[in-house]
Amino acid sequence: MTATALTIAGSDSGGGAGIQADLKTFSALGVYGCSVITAITAQNTRAVTAVSPVALDVVAAQIDAVLSDIRVDAVKIGMLFSPELIEVVAKGLAGFGGPVVLDPVMVAKSGDALLQDDAVEALIEHLLPRATLVTPNLPEAARLTGAEVDAAEQGRRILRLGARAVLVKGGHAEGRICTDFLLCEDTPVELTSERVETGNTHGTGCTYSSAIAAFLARGDGLENAVRAAHSYLNGAIRAADGLEIGGGHGPVHHFHAVWA
Repeated sequence: MTATALTIAGSDSGGGAGIQADLKTFSALGVYGCSVITAITAQNTRAVTAVSPVALDVVAAQIDAVLSDIRVDAVKIGMLFSPELIEVVAKGLAGFGGPVVLDPVMVAKSGDALLQDDAVEALIEHLLPRATLVTPNLPEAARLTGAEVDAAEQGRRILRLGARAVLVKGGHAEGRICTDFLLCEDTPVELTSERVETGNTHGTGCTYSSAIAAFLARGDGLENAVRAAHSYLNGAIRAADGLEIGGGHGPVHHFHAVWA
């Protein structure tokens, strides 16, 4: 049967992140994608100029419409914006038994906030324990834990908050080598890659988490799914400059293996 994945996230009008990046990633990896839109952003490669949350009852109705009819093999959660949206999503997924990848989207590549300050505690309480994997970057990890510590220790602290597994992404760190840390227990698995010198990294977090969800939907185990997604994202970043989209932080190339 066709592997299917559901993304629950915000819409990026520029097409590089959010729902649009997730659906492109699913398709590039041979997975049928469904979507629940939580917020509408007016966004391009330079800035987020407006954010409008979708009505709570409409978000709930979207989740029910998909799950009541379509077999979903994995769920990816991205931008949720408010405590109320977080609670609605948690309630809507209460009966879902498959893997859930939670990308705690807090700030856009442009620096604009995508999660309200009072929503962090709701995220920890309602969704962190529900997720199969949480995928924060270093600033997001620090906001979840309230501490400035190294990436592996951030992962351990997030596990202690109730997460089942954590992938702390090292792209914001300095150095020629980028290292991500996957923790299911205290001992991390390290995934390394050489840093690509490009400004076109819009949507990397969305793409990474949705690729993991796609590989989980296809039946891979967690570590294999993360490794495969890491490789896919690396290829998408390396091909990003060839797209020449916008005048700011351009998107990665989701279909780098299909067309140049």
